Amino acid sequence: MDLKLLRTFVTAAELENFHQTAERLYLAQPTVTTHIRQLEHLLGFQLFERVGKRVRLTPAGHRFLPHARRVLATYEQAVNEMTAWWQGYDTRLQLVTSPLVATSVLPGLLKEFTQENPRVEVIITTEVSSAVGQVVASGAAHVGLARAPSTHPDTISTVLYTDPVVLVAAPENAAGAGWMDLIGRHLLLTGNHPIYWDPLLVAVSRRQPHLRTLAVDRVDVTKRLLEEGLGVSFLPLSSVVRELAEGRLVTVPVDMELPTAATYLILPQHREVPDAARQFVQLLKRSFPGGVAPGPQGR
Repeated sequence: MDLKLLRTFVTAAELENFHQTAERLYLAQPTVTTHIRQLEHLLGFQLFERVGKRVRLTPAGHRFLPHARRVLATYEQAVNEMTAWWQGYDTRLQLVTSPLVATSVLPGLLKEFTQENPRVEVIITTEVSSAVGQVVASGAAHVGLARAPSTHPDTISTVLYTDPVVLVAAPENAAGAGWMDLIGRHLLLTGNHPIYWDPLLVAVSRRQPHLRTLAVDRVDVTKRLLEEGLGVSFLPLSSVVRELAEGRLVTVPVDMELPTAATYLILPQHREVPDAARQFVQLLKRSFPGGVAPGPQGR
């Protein structure tokens, strides 16, 4: 069976629109229609039915879709593995991490891992923390690193390390100001961590009721805004190590108890991982003895 027919079918099933399918696959729309008709002729079943300007799968189409996806996935895996072999790799390590982990501790870890394992091909994808467990459970990644534990029943989450949450600001904003005055005069950038913000915001508002907040859902964006002097924020210490060392941000003392932020190692519950993944997990455990976050001189 021609793989291009399967690829057209799967794309059309996802988009439910032949015109959009043609645009995504860089085909003419009549070609998409021809591919679907050829596939239907081979199978002997109608795969789509028209609903206005869109299409939707027939019962036969729904039944065939997972088979088509598996065939394409097997082909792509074979091509990727042969390419890796040709490039001199013996095996592969697939990681999925949250953006915060990917931009803070992961670069140093990968540098050490690739030096120790030069024949392992490493593939990295990023997802929001809440989605990392699903990726690991699906088999699309061997190891996950996230700022929240996985809720998927087919995964195991353990705390890799914790680090303190600190109040940070640009030096010019923090100069000579107490923390409550600072928060009263500047925007408080919130929402950049999946766990601690809701209870922390309640506790802070009790001490400083005159809050103006701005929700930002990514730590890297928050840090860039802070460097520009647009507000202050509470961030995990490990996420601002470089900015503090270079003087682009400073910490501000706070006379109230602040939370700690955890980074979680997420592994499949009922599936063996390859040797490369086990070696990477061993490196993680060596790198964070006692579950302590990297300090200013760490990675």
